[in-house]
Amino acid sequence: MPRLFTALEIPRNAAMSLSLLRGGLPGARWIDVENYHITLRFIGDVDWRTADEIIDRLDRIERPEFQLQLSGTGAFGSKKPHSVWAGVSMASEMFALQAEIERICQRIGLPSDPRKFTPHVTLARLRSSRVEDVVEYLSGRGNFVTAPFTVSRFVLLSSRDSVGGGPYLTEEVFSLHEERSNLASNEEHPASSVW
Repeated sequence: MPRLFTALEIPRNAAMSLSLLRGGLPGARWIDVENYHITLRFIGDVDWRTADEIIDRLDRIERPEFQLQLSGTGAFGSKKPHSVWAGVSMASEMFALQAEIERICQRIGLPSDPRKFTPHVTLARLRSSRVEDVVEYLSGRGNFVTAPFTVSRFVLLSSRDSVGGGPYLTEEVFSLHEERSNLASNEEHPASSVW
């Protein structure tokens, strides 16, 4: 069974902006543009029955679309950096979606994710990059920001045997619901005429 995780996709325009951050850091193995994503919940290697149950439960999630924006850069691993990333705006809807996915995974019997949810897009994995080089790289890119974009779905991705960073396959797509204004609701269900 492939390794599974849930994620938010990065739209093309934002991915192209992220791709401009590539380069200028010795020892970095850059993630391919088509593999950019925001991990919501790492599930790991599960059997087919468990995978089917996860898919069934994820398919029942009823959450609205929301807006996100990518901004800033950082690194994981302070004394020995192991990856650089772009930051993600702190949308409460994203955290609520992630928490619901976490609850679903625990109800199915998967262990809780020991890591605190820190939304980010991994840009590169680092092999033997010096701290000084990472600091210099980040200092020149701290003002990175994309235009806001709408998140209308989340996905279940799988990764095959690799060192990390892809290639990822989309196994399932789960739609979020379009926010509807009161005006649209009133037009669909007009008030009865008083005449």
